[in-house]
Amino acid sequence: MNSKEIRKRFLDFFERKQHEIVPSAPLVIHNDPTLMFTNAGMNQFKDFFLGNADPSSKRVADTQKCLRVSGKHNDLEEVGLDTYHHTMFEMLGNWSFGDYFKKEAIQWAWELLTEEFQLPKDRLYASVFGGDEEDDMPLDQEALDFWKAILPEERIVYGNKKDNFWEMGETGPCGPCSEIHIDLRPQEEVDQIPGKDLVNMDHPQVVEIWNLVFMQFNRMANGSLVKLPAQHVDTGMGFERLAMAIQQKTSNYDTDVFTPLINAIAQKANVTYGNEEKTDIALRVISDHIRAIAFTIADGQLPSNNKAGYVIRRILRRAVRYGYTFLNFKEPFLFELVEVLAEQFDGVFSELTSQKDFVAKVIREEESSFLRTLDKGLNKLEVIKKQVESTTKMIDGSTAFELYDTYGFPYDLTSLIARENGLSVDEEGFKKEMEVQKNRSKKDAATAKGDWIEVKIIDEVQFLGYDAVTAIAQISRYREVEEKGKTLYHIVLDQTPFYAESGGQVGDTGYLADGDEKISIIDTKKENNLIIHHANKLPSNLEAHFDAVVNVTKRRLTENNHSATHLLHAALREVLGEHVQQKGSLVNEKILRFDFSHFARMTDEEILAVEKIVNSKIRANITLDEQRNVPIEEAKKLGAMALFGEKYGDFVRVITFDKNYSVELCGGTHVPATGNIGQFKIVSEGSVAAGVRRIEALTAESAENFNLKQAAILQQVNELLNNPKDPVKAIEALVKEKLDLTKEIEEVNVEKSKQQKINLQQKIESTNGLNVLIQQAELPNAEALKKIAFEFKNEVENLILIIAANIADKPQVAVMISDNLIETYDLHAGNMVRELAKEIKGGGGGQPFFATAGGKDLKGLPQVVAKAKELIKSVTSH
Repeated sequence: MNSKEIRKRFLDFFERKQHEIVPSAPLVIHNDPTLMFTNAGMNQFKDFFLGNADPSSKRVADTQKCLRVSGKHNDLEEVGLDTYHHTMFEMLGNWSFGDYFKKEAIQWAWELLTEEFQLPKDRLYASVFGGDEEDDMPLDQEALDFWKAILPEERIVYGNKKDNFWEMGETGPCGPCSEIHIDLRPQEEVDQIPGKDLVNMDHPQVVEIWNLVFMQFNRMANGSLVKLPAQHVDTGMGFERLAMAIQQKTSNYDTDVFTPLINAIAQKANVTYGNEEKTDIALRVISDHIRAIAFTIADGQLPSNNKAGYVIRRILRRAVRYGYTFLNFKEPFLFELVEVLAEQFDGVFSELTSQKDFVAKVIREEESSFLRTLDKGLNKLEVIKKQVESTTKMIDGSTAFELYDTYGFPYDLTSLIARENGLSVDEEGFKKEMEVQKNRSKKDAATAKGDWIEVKIIDEVQFLGYDAVTAIAQISRYREVEEKGKTLYHIVLDQTPFYAESGGQVGDTGYLADGDEKISIIDTKKENNLIIHHANKLPSNLEAHFDAVVNVTKRRLTENNHSATHLLHAALREVLGEHVQQKGSLVNEKILRFDFSHFARMTDEEILAVEKIVNSKIRANITLDEQRNVPIEEAKKLGAMALFGEKYGDFVRVITFDKNYSVELCGGTHVPATGNIGQFKIVSEGSVAAGVRRIEALTAESAENFNLKQAAILQQVNELLNNPKDPVKAIEALVKEKLDLTKEIEEVNVEKSKQQKINLQQKIESTNGLNVLIQQAELPNAEALKKIAFEFKNEVENLILIIAANIADKPQVAVMISDNLIETYDLHAGNMVRELAKEIKGGGGGQPFFATAGGKDLKGLPQVVAKAKELIKSVTSH
């Protein structure tokens, strides 16, 4: 079976078991502060386990893109060194939300593996949770009994909490699990050591392929376990490992999941996979990393210097360095693999197919950027290596930080190269340097001080904000958090008119009122499926019925900007082309910011054309056509624009401003008609990343004020120019006149500098083989002073030059010393100029052979000359 058939058979099997087949969630997670990336198949179903939302089906199955490069689940360091760890991988999974439990999960897993996929029964092992005293949890007897009915007891392993109790993070849904392992070793090795002895021992051919997690508990912030409202099944099978087992390979990288990529890289590098360990590791690393990089960019996350974006940049730079060092790739090469990858996953994860040109462009720009500093950084590391390998064998934190800050080396890349050379890195020292640079406290982030406290049990939060800006609401739950050193409160209501920050639109503000008591809501955010209201304090009566009131002025101005982004998006596609896709946005009451895919700076004509289209649509006063709960397939038929990287359910909301102009999937709030926007004005257009442009624009009164201000400025300019018929030509004439005058002044200054040099040359004194020039002079600019100093250095041997110059009524000092005199007479221009600058109330510095200083006191120049002569006297007397 090839990989596509394996994937299809898995999904078909569970479809026959009445499972709904659902699409993969994006790799990047937007509304869960506990996670940066989707690191397990269950992430998108977290709300179902917690009881915050109801699933459309109680049984689902899918193949989920996952990324494990940070936090508790981090496989980055093992990638490429072994044959079965990956950064991005596919997780085949089947789920039960309060439906079937351990019995069916175990029976179906066995049926699929041994009957559908024909894996040898005598090579399969199962593990069960053996209990844990710390959490006061007994052996999972139920799972054990089900396995005993299938497997002989000698092929059942009792696992500890680390191996057989699955937790997504520090808090959240969790439970005992039952892993299925397969022994892929040759028979002669099996005869010597039974597979049971190698389960969970990191043997490359005795590997876990499926984990059946029985979600029974919720891990609280205080570490305790609380039973979930219902019992669930969450299974995850590593697709790459399954392919290895079915295709009878000894490495994931030998399956057709990776061979197209490895062959493409090897051919380009002119090497053969399997010939040499170092090049083999490089080929594995690159083939793994390009998958993580490409799919994350396709899901909407661009490489950057913070958070999720920096993780992708780290992975990319790790791949570039492996290619550079071990495969001799000195030019960008990763971007060429996007075509291979897109073809391989077409029909599975088609988001890469539709964006392959954009993704390749972003990757190429990132590669080019890093290659500009990689060679220098590696040379620097080579020098450091020689310095420390005979002493501490440790690269200090400040050096590691310099490699990061100056040469773009992520810490883990420096650490990797150090390990390859038998060295280590001072990680704590590096972290301290990072903290100094960031210059901000870790307390800036909001951290929960306690678990949610239930006030009123509800099935689901009702959002009323599309139709109302006020509502009567009760508090469902709350928790205390610490943010920037202050105590805040997160409040969940049973129903709310407050829009939670999402899709680029900022969260609503307003208040909760109970009689005379008003509680300000300073922000509203979304966490998984909860709408969370941020407040500085709690109401005195938590069980009251509150008036929940949105700040209407802020909401309406925000709606103007949000609806304008839809009009803008459509106009950009009309003017620039159909390749334009939204890549991010910020919509608040003051401004709209819109990021979009495009590879060139917009011309003034293009910007004007876009503005004209948007304003014409505003004047047309197009009525909003809002459709809720539209089946996703029907929405696509309507031509609705979906954002890459967003997870859409079976039913979506469609926002239309003229079905022939703008139809988008959107959860935000909007104007009832485009005329409410008033007017639209683009105030800036620029680049934010490779292949991504950003427009900032104003609407309504803000746009009007901007235009009025610009008109006022133009009026002032006209008045200063005596109201010419053509202001542009008048300004062009002034600019030309200024350039001509500047050129004339420069020519005069050059002549003055030449004359000064002649005068100074006559004052050089020769003493004991030294040529000393210590003089006060008047020069036109600092550049002239520097030029004269260097010309004298090139023309006069054994030179010591100190000039105290008056430059446009500002004092400046220059010191120049011939290279051969620096060591002979223990001279340092930088130290000398710092001492001399005290006389002009200034400071400066520089290199041993040349240094300059500026100051505030012009009257001190004679003292500089006098002091300089005293400094040099001891030198010339020898």
